[in-house]
Amino acid sequence: QVQLVESGGGLARPGGSLRLSCAASRRTFSDDAMAWFRQAPGKEREFVAGFRWNRENTYYADSVKGRFTISKDNAKNTAFLQMNGLEPVDTAVYYCAAGRPILSALRQSSAYNTWGQGTQVTVSS
Repeated sequence: QVQLVESGGGLARPGGSLRLSCAASRRTFSDDAMAWFRQAPGKEREFVAGFRWNRENTYYADSVKGRFTISKDNAKNTAFLQMNGLEPVDTAVYYCAAGRPILSALRQSSAYNTWGQGTQVTVSS
């Protein structure tokens, strides 16, 4: 069973930056994917960004494109989410997720079978 350990998060001012990390205990398949989702109070969990370990392509929600950057360290099985230009609407619990979704399902939370514990990101002045 893969385990995911998240770190980072916290409080940021509007326009500020935060960086999240997610370390996976192992990878099972070369085409495994990892993604970040977030869930704000009273809202459904939504896709933020994702990638496949064996591909260079990255995928983003329209709401974060140009502000957030997802990256990876293959040797350490670790994913990162650099969040710049933070806005109050970015306030949420952020979760990393691992799985083996087909490309068309990469943005769907139901396609992932392993989740991190979640980390709170709060953007407020």
